This record gives sequence, structure tokens and C-alpha cells, in this order.
Amino acid sequence: MKKRISLIILSLILLCLGFLLRDSFYLSLALYIASFLICGFPVLKEAVENIIHGEVFDECFLMTIASIGAFCIGAFPEGAAIMLFYQLGELLCDIASDKSRASISSLAEMRADEAFVKRGDGIEKVHASEVKLGDIIVVSAGQKVPLDGVIVSGSTSFDTASLTGESIPRDAGTGDKAISGFINLSGTVEIKTESTYETSTVSKILQLIEESADKKSSTERFITRFSKKYTPAVVIIAVLLALILPVFGMSIKESIYRALSFLVVSCPCALLISVPCAFFGGIGSASKHGILIKNSHTLDLLSRADKAVFDKTGTLTSGKFELRRVHAEGMTQRELFALCVCAEYYSSHPIAVYLREAYGKEPSGYDIKDTKEIAGHGVVANINDMRVAVGNGKMMAMEGAKYEEIQGGCILHVSVDGKYAGYLMLCDTVRPESQNTIKELKDLGIKQCAMLTGDTAATAKEVCGEIGLDSFKAELLPHEKTAEIEKMTGGAPLIFVGDGINDAPSIARADIGAAMGALGSEAAIEAADVVLMNDSPSSLPTAIKTARKAVLIAKENIFVSLFIKFLIMILCGAFGMPLALAVFADVGVCVIAILNSLRTLNL
Repeated sequence: MKKRISLIILSLILLCLGFLLRDSFYLSLALYIASFLICGFPVLKEAVENIIHGEVFDECFLMTIASIGAFCIGAFPEGAAIMLFYQLGELLCDIASDKSRASISSLAEMRADEAFVKRGDGIEKVHASEVKLGDIIVVSAGQKVPLDGVIVSGSTSFDTASLTGESIPRDAGTGDKAISGFINLSGTVEIKTESTYETSTVSKILQLIEESADKKSSTERFITRFSKKYTPAVVIIAVLLALILPVFGMSIKESIYRALSFLVVSCPCALLISVPCAFFGGIGSASKHGILIKNSHTLDLLSRADKAVFDKTGTLTSGKFELRRVHAEGMTQRELFALCVCAEYYSSHPIAVYLREAYGKEPSGYDIKDTKEIAGHGVVANINDMRVAVGNGKMMAMEGAKYEEIQGGCILHVSVDGKYAGYLMLCDTVRPESQNTIKELKDLGIKQCAMLTGDTAATAKEVCGEIGLDSFKAELLPHEKTAEIEKMTGGAPLIFVGDGINDAPSIARADIGAAMGALGSEAAIEAADVVLMNDSPSSLPTAIKTARKAVLIAKENIFVSLFIKFLIMILCGAFGMPLALAVFADVGVCVIAILNSLRTLNL
């Protein structure tokens, strides 16, 4: 960058000296040529290489024809100025792109390259790439977590802002996830690694960033197609101007001069530069909010989306159980709860784990024997010489216990020696932000907000009503979710948001697949077009607003650039314009478009 700036300054000095020494023809000509070659050689080289590869009509070709033509008709200052101003415009574009890129690539600083691994009785400092799955790493206060894993010792608070955008520290202790990129704020923790350096969350984020420009949006594709037809068209018009104007009495030199001015102004670099810059800036702005958008095509689709479909568990709900009700018959609620905990005591099922945690202590005074899990039914155990069965309606039917169907949540029926003893109702808690997220989406004009879940219809209906969804489909298997997504696609783009491995097919099938990032499944994140790093659906409205503003800015660039260019092209062809002014006008349009694109960095 510094070298380019130095060359542009040197070229400008030589151009000014040539103008000041214009009374000495050969000296000034030498200075003009030197100024021209300093800035123009890379353009000339690229133009020749493109012609060899069959790409003739591009901005390098236009600049080359215009500058060489200017020298041929004796307009030496203008010929040198064409390349000088062109390189200045390119420099401004690169500076703008670097600012856009910096807002994204700053995420690279999240990655910690060093790790402290427990080896025997000591701790060894190694490069993070040398850490293996299952190793125990030690992260002290002030250090970054180098690899994903689970805390096996200690407790702390993590600063997750750079990864998720959350400003509030996240408390974590034994059994909680620790994600690479988190910053340890307080105590020392030991983490059992569940990823390698290459497969860590931060590494995947950086890979997504590197790939973010690979797929062009429809707006960018329009510009590419437009330029392929536009550029040869303006070259033909310029040639016709040079040939036709002398017929009406204009001198050949003046007609060529006007044609060259027309060529310079017609250069589409403002469009070719500013539109991708606007999209890249939008992607960068989204990343500051903890939203990773994989490419500009997705950004474009997000701006036009009008349907949002959500998975339930772990997306609209927390995925964590809450004991909503205990109904006991013939015993106290505490006694029924204790029997449930004892029956599930040796089970590793998530419900069993939750029950033990909710009970809060070891159940005492109970002799637990002969525990047996029955797939699809529940668990049976001998507790204090009583046969205790805990499970669903099938289990109660098998035990001969008469019960009533209960609507809502996950129902654990309990029987003692074949007699019905009551039930526990567990519910998946709705995320506090889910209701407001749906409201924001509807305020943004999203016409349909729906939910697809494998949970029961009663639970789905309860969640749907609580957060204000338009519709739901329940008791769906993963492939049935995907089939529902296929039915709903068509017309404006559809967004599907999920987090589990079972959501990956639906995420991949949707027009825009969004995954809960930091704690979502690897398969879901890989399949997604958008990754919500704060693990909350509340980021989705922000993503849509950012996409719409970025696309609007890109369209503003297209309109302003074409309007000003066509206006000046008409003036050049009809009334003539100094070449230097034509170059300045071209660069000016480019600068205006680039400065407008920079607004995307503050969305």
C-alpha cells in the first residue's frame, strides 16, 4: 500500500513538473511519459494479459485506449492524468475494501495459538495445533480458550463478546462448554478438548470468512453481465463518434478527443468496485453483531426473505427442562418426586440427569435394586421392595395402572406396584427473547413465521401461542421437516433456523439456512448460510436489517453511478469535455460510490 501511494505521488510530481516545463517540449514530454508509465504500466500489462486470455473489453482496455489515444493527438497531460487518476481511484477502492475486510478479519485475533496442556504432574506450553482430542488444557484468567471443550475442573466467567456479540459475561463451571475464542475473566479452569486446532469454532469462522466472497449475489451478477455488454457498446459508440463527427464539419483531432473523453467517462469501474464493496461491508458489519453471513449471495437473499421457519428445541426454546407440575396420588409430592429420582438414578438420559439435578441432593432412605430401562416406555426399579415404574402411557398400560392423558410438556407417569401414583410434567422453557424476535420479524414485513418440531402437538401448540407464531407442524422426523421446507419454498426466499444435527438437512434445503453458532451442532453450522454466534434467534432481525441496508446501498451506487455517467457521456459526445475533467468525473463517481459503500460498516 505504501509503495502504491509513493508511486502515485511521484507520478503526480512528474505530471506537475511536465506542466510547469511545458515550454521545453522534449523535457515536458519525457516527464509526461515517465508519469504515465509509473502509474500506467500495471494497467497496460493487465490489459495485454486480458486480451491474450480473450477478455478484451474491460476497464483496463478502456484506460489504455484513452491514454494512448491522448498521447497520439498531443494531449500529453491528459494522457498521463488518465492513468494517475485511475490508479488513485483504485487506491481509494482498496482502502475502502481493507476497512471492510478489517472489520471481519479482526475476528482472527480471537484465535489463541498457544495452549497449556497437562502432562503428568506438570503443565507444558505448546502450539494449539499440537493438542489432541481428549487432552486436558489449563486456561488461566486473562487467557483465550484455544480449543473447544468441556470444563472438567474450576469455574469462571467468560467474555464472549468477540465471538457472540454478547456484552454480559457468561458464567461457566464443571460440565459447561468452553468455546475457542472465549476469554477467561476470572478463575483458572481445566478443559477437556473436543476439537483440534483445525476444527475449532474460531478456525471454522475464519474459514467461512475466507470463503465469504466466493458466491456472488444476483446484484453482482447483474453488474458482471451488464459490464460485458456495456463495455463493447461504449467502445463502438466512441468509434462512431470519432468517425461521424468529422462529417458534420468537426476536425478529426477534436472528434477523436471527444471520443476519448467519452471512453474515459464510460469506464464502469465505479460499478465494478462499489457494489462488491457494499456487500462485503454488509458482511463485515454483520460480523460485528456476532452474525456470520457466508457470502454476498446469502446477503442478497436475506434482504428479500418473507418467510421464517424455526426448529423448536434449542432454537425458540432453551432445550433445558423445567419441572412445571408434580401431581401425586396417595403420597406427598416430595415422595413421588423422590421415587422418580430413584427409578431414574442410574440412567444417563437427559431427563434422568435433569431430575437428579432438580432434586438437589442424594435421595436417602431408599434401597434401589433391579433397575431396568424399557426402550420406548420408560424405566422400572425395585425401591424399598416396591415395583416403581416411570414412563409414558405405554408403560402405565404395561403395568396395568389406570391413568388419564395429560396435555402439555413431557409427562412422566408413575405407578407403584401396578397402582397409579401420579405424574411429573417437564417443559422445555421458551427463550425470553423468542417472543420479541417474532414481533420484530413481523414488523420487518416477514409474512409468515412458522415452527417445525419433532415434539408433541400439545407442546408445539403451547409454544406457538406463547411466542406468537402463525403456524406449526409437530411430531416430525428430520426428513419430514425437510419435506415441509420443500413445500414452503417458492417465491420470496425462506429462512430456516435450527441448531441440532437433525436440523442439518432442513438448513441445507432452505433458501437461507441459519444455524445457532457457538453451541449448535457441527453439521448444522456446516450446512448453514448464516451462523448466529450468540446462540439466539434474536440476531435474525438484525441480520435481515443489515442485509436490506447493504443491498439498498449497493442499488444506490448503481443508480447514482449510471445516472452521472450517462449524463456526462452525453455532454462529452454532444459538447466535448477536457480529458482531464472527464477522468476527474470518472474518478469522482467512483469515490462517491465507494464512500457510500463505507456506510455499510456502521449498520
